[in-house]
Amino acid sequence: MAAQFRSYVWDPALIVAQMVLLQAGYYSSLGLWLAVLGTLGRTGPSLHQVFSDEILGFSTPPGRLSMMAFILNALTCALGLLYFIRRGKQCLDFTVTVHFFHLLGCWIYNSHFPSTLTWWLVHIVCTALMAAIGEYLCMRIELREIPLNSAPKSNV
Repeated sequence: MAAQFRSYVWDPALIVAQMVLLQAGYYSSLGLWLAVLGTLGRTGPSLHQVFSDEILGFSTPPGRLSMMAFILNALTCALGLLYFIRRGKQCLDFTVTVHFFHLLGCWIYNSHFPSTLTWWLVHIVCTALMAAIGEYLCMRIELREIPLNSAPKSNV
């Protein structure tokens, strides 16, 4: 069988390590954004802001700041996809996995399935942003020109 360009080798340890790294990066950057934006609203980051489905909303300042933090976190995690995943066709898979585990975390933390419309809208938008921007960035790297002449030029 002939070798394929960019052949994919099944490596479960690498996939699990990438998922753990991306999940840790997701919560680290979300905590950082909540802390930075919390200084504007004079609130500190808490688990309630990360996992509660009732805090997100347009009616209260902490709700608006939390929504901004989730949106900025999606942009930050798109960079994480670029640096840790590096494959455009895997960006959607890892993005959905991160948000699925976040959904499970919210379900466990609240002892009920998230039911507010705002929570679902924010996380659907964040999933779409993270996947689209991460895939765009990865595709830009994948589509760079490959230099064919690596030998130095000589004046002959």
